[in-house]
Amino acid sequence: QVQLVESGGGLVQAGDSLRLSCAASVRSFSDYATGWFRQAPGKEREFVVGLSWGGRRTYYTDSVKGRFTISKDDAKSTVYLQMNSLKPEDTAVYYCAADPFGSGSGGTKWASWGQGTQVTVSS
Repeated sequence: QVQLVESGGGLVQAGDSLRLSCAASVRSFSDYATGWFRQAPGKEREFVVGLSWGGRRTYYTDSVKGRFTISKDDAKSTVYLQMNSLKPEDTAVYYCAADPFGSGSGGTKWASWGQGTQVTVSS
């Protein structure tokens, strides 16, 4: 199982940007699909974005399309989530996930999860 450690969360104002990072304890990170999820207070965890292994396909939930971007640096075994034009409704704990040779879609059975990082967007 891959160890994932998120960082970069914080308190920002609406309209600001934030970049989350997720470092993986594996060398062959290119073989892994990666994704970001979030869970707001009182709500279920929801899929935000996923990237297929090999990086050929991305999947975004509608509410973040055009504002969030996932990227991956296999040499650093790190996946990023660039979040622009943040809204108060983006407030949540954000989790990264990884799965070997996964599709990266929301239906992926993610094998590994990080511990989460809090993002709070004030209005």
